[in-house]
Amino acid sequence: MKIAYLFGSLTRGGTETLMLDVFRHAPEHGLDAIGVYRKTGEYEQDFLNSGVPMFKLAPGANKLAYLLKLRKLLLMHQVDIVHAQQPVDAFYAYFACLGTKIRIMLTLHGYDFNDSKASKSVLKFIISRTDKNIFVSKSQSDFYVKRFNLDPVKQHVVYNGISFSKIIDAFDNKAIDQLQRDQNIKKELNLSPDTLLLSSVGNFIPVRDQMTLCRFANLLKKQEVDFQLLLIGKRLDFVASQYDDCVNYCRENDLLNHVSFLGMRTDVPQILAQSDAFVYATDYDTFGIAVAEAMATGIPVFVNDWEVMSEITVQGKYATLYKTKDERDLVEKFMLFLKHKNDCISKAQLAQQFVRETYSIESHISNLMQQYEF
Repeated sequence: MKIAYLFGSLTRGGTETLMLDVFRHAPEHGLDAIGVYRKTGEYEQDFLNSGVPMFKLAPGANKLAYLLKLRKLLLMHQVDIVHAQQPVDAFYAYFACLGTKIRIMLTLHGYDFNDSKASKSVLKFIISRTDKNIFVSKSQSDFYVKRFNLDPVKQHVVYNGISFSKIIDAFDNKAIDQLQRDQNIKKELNLSPDTLLLSSVGNFIPVRDQMTLCRFANLLKKQEVDFQLLLIGKRLDFVASQYDDCVNYCRENDLLNHVSFLGMRTDVPQILAQSDAFVYATDYDTFGIAVAEAMATGIPVFVNDWEVMSEITVQGKYATLYKTKDERDLVEKFMLFLKHKNDCISKAQLAQQFVRETYSIESHISNLMQQYEF
């Protein structure tokens, strides 16, 4: 059975990171695949080196010519299933495969709340015409089934997977000692060895809520806690105010000595492993890969009670949930953490074990392979 994975672009995003891990592990799972992408990106060379054949095919102005080229490519490689990673690619594949036995699958990695009217129209058309849809959480699946009145039989949940080879175990004393010698983030930021490090990972985009974390930092400062909040993520020009508002708030409230805007980092696993806790705020999310990676590291996690966060943490069994957009509730729960730190660390150890068993890249690929059986 051969699978063709269709991508929009090969930028450094969550979907692309997940699929790159899938491609790198494909041989050991007997996954016979090709990749087809419309645009290049930072990950292009990584995908080309993954061992899975990659083909760049851009639509251009003549969409019919693109569909014919896509059809020819899929038939030439005797593809059985097209697995699109975006609705528009499933849309193209649907028409390219008319009259063939090729099945169409779509994974919805997000919600369409902020999509253009045209994108929403494409989703509405294609989501009921695929042979199967994959969602990354049950809450996301329930949302779309209800919204589009979908046949539940064709809707399936496959949780995202994490390649733990890039995760550093916070309980591995030898690894942490080496980090503190070679890549000590406290030394880089000129912090005291006793300063509490609180990390958060996520680009400054509308679905993230770093402002709640900044307000939390302001309240925590008033509790006279020695801490540093590390906000890891890019400032994006098309939503620059998301980042700028946070910086301005911190400047106005004299917080720049307590909040570090680190931008994009390539050493996130190293920073997480040196952190005392992970804090996260989101307006909505479909899975929360950053939260799962923090849990896999073994540090205490604080996340708002958005539905999917409750789902992936098993209703707060493996993380501390606080009320969405309620920095006072977050501070209250964080102060309890400081009083009962050992209990929270024990909880983090259980969370680490749970995540490594449930959200591994191996489990993800195995679950995908099951979905390819029709």
